[in-house]
Amino acid sequence: MRKLVLTFAGSLMCVAIFGQAKPSYTQYILNNYILNPAVTGIENYTEMKLSARNQWTGINGSPVTNYFSIHAPIGKTDLRTNANSFQVPGENPRGKRLWEEYTPPDPHHGIGMMAVNDKAGYINRWTITGTYAYHKPLGVKTTLSAGFSAGISSVNLDRSKIEWGNLDPNDPAIGISSGELKKIKPEIGAGLWLYSAQYFLGVSVLNIIPGKAKFVTNDKYGTFYSPNYFVTAGYRFSLSDDVMMMPSVMFQYWQPQLGGLHTNVKFQYQDLLWVGAGYRFSNLISGYSAMTGIHISNTFNVSYSYEVATTSRLRNYTGNTHELMLGFIFGNKYSQKCPRCY
Repeated sequence: MRKLVLTFAGSLMCVAIFGQAKPSYTQYILNNYILNPAVTGIENYTEMKLSARNQWTGINGSPVTNYFSIHAPIGKTDLRTNANSFQVPGENPRGKRLWEEYTPPDPHHGIGMMAVNDKAGYINRWTITGTYAYHKPLGVKTTLSAGFSAGISSVNLDRSKIEWGNLDPNDPAIGISSGELKKIKPEIGAGLWLYSAQYFLGVSVLNIIPGKAKFVTNDKYGTFYSPNYFVTAGYRFSLSDDVMMMPSVMFQYWQPQLGGLHTNVKFQYQDLLWVGAGYRFSNLISGYSAMTGIHISNTFNVSYSYEVATTSRLRNYTGNTHELMLGFIFGNKYSQKCPRCY
């Protein structure tokens, strides 16, 4: 069984490295910006997120993902934006009448940037991109935004951390050089985001430019970059003036024929706190998750998620997944805390 686990872990790393799948996030609903550049500037304020994710803690060299993101609107003056926005001062934060009177924002722009570091075993990948989006009302309730991202991505391989055992360390895929090997390539993404007071629907593609980064001159070996496709949707229900429920789904696909479906439901009480649960089904590994968060002030919030793997033969060996996220808000006009529904 130990050999099976090690083989499984190795295959996961090979898929992550040679297929170049984007990292997974349990709390994607709290920051769809990380998956879709069209979300850039959707709110009335500047939003910054810091996230740390430790995946499958029972495996040595398991994936660890950290990211920083920040984005802001340009020329946006409306009071409410979408199903994820907070209340107008003096109104109930989840009152039905407030959202019945919703009007879409005026046309505006958004800019932002993100930095992601994803490490698994002896492989480390980092990405830095800038983003831009334009938001345009389509009617009395709905807005469509289009955005793109551009930057660089690097794959680093540290040979000194490879445990060769009895194997030949002269691997033809990475050559015989000692130390760390690096390859850099351009990173391009694009997306659309349709939203109103009640719902959102987004499609995006990251790693638009396919290609191959090689550590050696032999064309047989290399790290392949393939496009990653995302479809995200959610709907907000007002269960009462104080309680909101938002179910959401996210589907991710990348070649060669790999995909993952993430489902999530979130319950929020006023502008104070929220709890949620989710299920991930994918070709590699599935799992249940639980999430909770609190809005400490109108400028700071914190959330945590815990995910349990359910793949029958491996759940006792992969360990569980922890994800912590800190949110900072700058330029918030309102005294209330900020109940993001993603």
